Amino acid sequence: MSSKTICKTVHQYSKYPIPVEDMEKLYEIANDYCKVKNYVYTRYGGIGSLSKLYPGYTVQNEMTKDGLRAQLGLPSVYFYLAMFDALGDIRCQWTHTKSKILELVNKNASLSFEEKHYLRFLMKVPNAFEAVLNQKPVKLPKDIQEKYENLAQEVDTEKLGRYLCRQVRKYHTKIHTDAANGFAITERAYRYGEQADSHGSEKGIYISTKEKRKRIFVPLTDSNQYKSQLYIKLKSREDGIEIDVPVNVTVHTHADYTNEVGISVGILTMLTTDQGHSYGEELGKYQTEYAEWMRKQTGIYKNNRSDNPGRKKYNAKKRRLEEQMHSYINHELNRFLQEEQPETVYIAKLPKSQIGGRNKKINNSITMWQRGYIRKRLEQKCEEQSVKLMEVFGKGISNECSCCGATGSKKDGNFTCDACGYCAEEKTNTARNVLNRGRAKAN
Repeated sequence: MSSKTICKTVHQYSKYPIPVEDMEKLYEIANDYCKVKNYVYTRYGGIGSLSKLYPGYTVQNEMTKDGLRAQLGLPSVYFYLAMFDALGDIRCQWTHTKSKILELVNKNASLSFEEKHYLRFLMKVPNAFEAVLNQKPVKLPKDIQEKYENLAQEVDTEKLGRYLCRQVRKYHTKIHTDAANGFAITERAYRYGEQADSHGSEKGIYISTKEKRKRIFVPLTDSNQYKSQLYIKLKSREDGIEIDVPVNVTVHTHADYTNEVGISVGILTMLTTDQGHSYGEELGKYQTEYAEWMRKQTGIYKNNRSDNPGRKKYNAKKRRLEEQMHSYINHELNRFLQEEQPETVYIAKLPKSQIGGRNKKINNSITMWQRGYIRKRLEQKCEEQSVKLMEVFGKGISNECSCCGATGSKKDGNFTCDACGYCAEEKTNTARNVLNRGRAKAN
């Protein structure tokens, strides 16, 4: 067993609807949390603040002095979490901007090799990038400064500086959010415990509010306790909360996991392997039930507004159906890894959702397809079990014969190749093609 760990997110949920007064207190924190983030986005999202983003202590000192926290009456634990949360978003935004500009630089045929090399250097070294955008002299540590000066001698630095500024003005945008539905929280502002009420003795979490020494108690559906930074999501329709908890789990290694497996993902059957083994054969039943219930509810709320079961019951039933389906998906993915014992799993890159056809019922079922969730959970479980998940090119993969490579035909769930006579179940043939392309890519 390896000592390596990875981070996964687990969820906790409020057990009962939270009283209106308590929800108002939580929303008050969330609104102020949002205001702090937008203030930081506006003040520190531009090129003039690039030098302050890392590690962020300058921003912290400035935010402490400007009096915003006192104005909002927000406890420091929430105020500084919101500030660093916003700084993280700004850093990510700059990373996306640099990636976009780097992509354009690589495609720009009018730039010479030396000019491209110089621009790549600027985007790789934060201090150089910030200095050029703010039209300041580039001052770096001695060994890096020498490298910069050598590159600068071969190009027109003023022209490339203007080019870089134009691209930043074009593609970098300041962030803004209107989402006041959650906030981060540390151990200073919460504790797990028990409280006796009308339901008996309940286990839950105490959350600090804006009032001094005042905490609200929220009963939870489980009795797990964590010691880490949490994120509280407010569910207005359910009058409840969801708690996202980052947890480090140990990565397992298996000496007997030596197989290479190609898989095909489907709507009715979740996974089919190149050997014809199926996992998640009941997925179609779960998805059909979910899709038909959703269509039925849409009709009820649209045509019978005065006589419907209410949003709370709707959200509770919707979450229950999703949890049943997700539980089944996770169970079948675990069974897949245990039985197939793969060292490497090959999967086709799924295409984007296409424009729907004429059959609205089929369109609705496809819309409800949990392929994104399946892919996300497969990635997580493969990482936890030290299994490589490799993506292969998926275009035309279901129409290709896995024996000879010719184009075949599909009918009633079966694949037939007219060139070599090969016949197989459609998903099995696709999985074999996935495996073939994966092995070819690896070699």
